[in-house]
Amino acid sequence: MSDQFWPWWPLLPLYPYGCRRTLVRELIPGQVWSLEQLQGVFYVAVPIRMTVLRLQAGLLLYAPVPPTGEVRAALAELERQHGPVCTIVLPTSSGLEHKLPVPAMARAFPQAQVWVTPRQWSFPLPLPLSWLGFPAGRTRVLFEQGLPHSDELAWIPLGPLDLGLGTFMEVACLHRASGCLLVTDALVAIGAEPPELFGADPTPLLFHARERGEEPLTDTPEQRRRGWQRLVLFASYLRPDPLELPGWRELLGGLLAPGLRSPRAYFGLYPFRWQPGWQAEFHRLVPGEQPTLQVAPVLERLVFPRCQAALLAWIRCLAREPQLRWLVPAHYEAPLACSSERLGELAAELEGRPWAPDGGSWAYLAGIDRALVRWGVVPASPAVAAQEWPKD
Repeated sequence: MSDQFWPWWPLLPLYPYGCRRTLVRELIPGQVWSLEQLQGVFYVAVPIRMTVLRLQAGLLLYAPVPPTGEVRAALAELERQHGPVCTIVLPTSSGLEHKLPVPAMARAFPQAQVWVTPRQWSFPLPLPLSWLGFPAGRTRVLFEQGLPHSDELAWIPLGPLDLGLGTFMEVACLHRASGCLLVTDALVAIGAEPPELFGADPTPLLFHARERGEEPLTDTPEQRRRGWQRLVLFASYLRPDPLELPGWRELLGGLLAPGLRSPRAYFGLYPFRWQPGWQAEFHRLVPGEQPTLQVAPVLERLVFPRCQAALLAWIRCLAREPQLRWLVPAHYEAPLACSSERLGELAAELEGRPWAPDGGSWAYLAGIDRALVRWGVVPASPAVAAQEWPKD
């Protein structure tokens, strides 16, 4: 559909490529909204979220998503009710999926001020933000050039952390009026059931719910649930322990099978074989029916393996915010009921268990991390900047 078209998808060719359906949800009545899309690789798709805050001056967009016609129409309706989009915030220095939509969103709202975290970087060439499409005259750097709406918002930085090629930095935002704490990638809340966003097209769930490539994509609640659990394991560990790659005979045996001769089914290509016990692996990651607050495993092992102290200090800094009532991450579930006590418990839990493990489902991530250190791409002892950033 034309209102779901995203022309810049080749810059980061993630599913669903040029067609991005958007789900709009009101998280806190009259104050906070979520605009959600899917993104992923080979149908390993999870929600990505832009959060909209109502402020006295208008609307703030935190972690923009691609501004399709559907997104712009939803924001126009919010503007009609609550005032103009006045502020656009890129709360990470390294997340490409959050960075790439910002220039297009800035062009869609030419009166809005754009704020970015310090230490922005690009690869393979270090280019200035204006060359990456950020409007030079209205782009400012958080902390270094002030803080937007500091009478209504608190800004709490994680980092900057040295990643070798670039810097990891994430800035959380507390909306005092609603008690919503907005975070980007470091913390997630994963639910046991597929998110509502898959309702219009459950293809990613049905694709991964199968056991073999020649099986059709059958739509049942159980298949959706099974597919979601496997997507979560993929997205969390890249190659979880219960997953094996089939041999060539099995891999090619499903190609062009009846009912699978379409791009939707990748023409029967299905290079996965799940071993018994994979459900137990999911339940270790998501132990209950309610969404589980945790550090994203892929970041724990690839970004924070030698920076636990910085992450724990950040979580405890978030826990000192007395107005905190809800957590709104940029991925998976939101809002999640939260409190200072819960964040304090999370920090204690992280200290009390093995950090960034090497075995089990963590083994593949650990191998990537060790290779990056061995090749000198990632520093063995990353520097943590000592700046004292103001919150307001």
